Amino acid sequence: MPRNEEEKSGLTLLGNKKTVYKDTYCPEVLETFVNKHQDNDYMVTFDCPEFTSLCPITGQPDFARITINYIPDVKMVESKSLKLYLFGFRNQGDFHEDCINIIMKDLVKLMNPKYLEVKGIFTPRGGISIYPFANYGREGTRYADIAEQRLFDSL
Repeated sequence: MPRNEEEKSGLTLLGNKKTVYKDTYCPEVLETFVNKHQDNDYMVTFDCPEFTSLCPITGQPDFARITINYIPDVKMVESKSLKLYLFGFRNQGDFHEDCINIIMKDLVKLMNPKYLEVKGIFTPRGGISIYPFANYGREGTRYADIAEQRLFDSL
């Protein structure tokens, strides 16, 4: 929780009395705050067990557990804005793999983290489950090597 006015600067969603839930994909809702521990690496994990999107062909709902792990640099994503952003996929027609890659790319663009990974554990449809995994490591750093290793470890 932000303790002073400087920390609250730029955060428009946190503490609002009336939350507006967008019913379409809306990356503009994402907000950041400054990482106060830039001097050390640490992992932040978000778990979204109730993610939903729509099949772009049938229009039927898809359900998943989305896990986001990242090592922040200067910016961090504010959790309520992330919740509202993920909620916006509810009426978005994208394949499972697209959802995971879109989320990863939006968060990389937003925060420029050292490392970020997104995993989707989608419930079975037609007797088959899909578990897409996408990750990013900052180019030219050890985090790019970690990303490559984690990608192949996820197999």
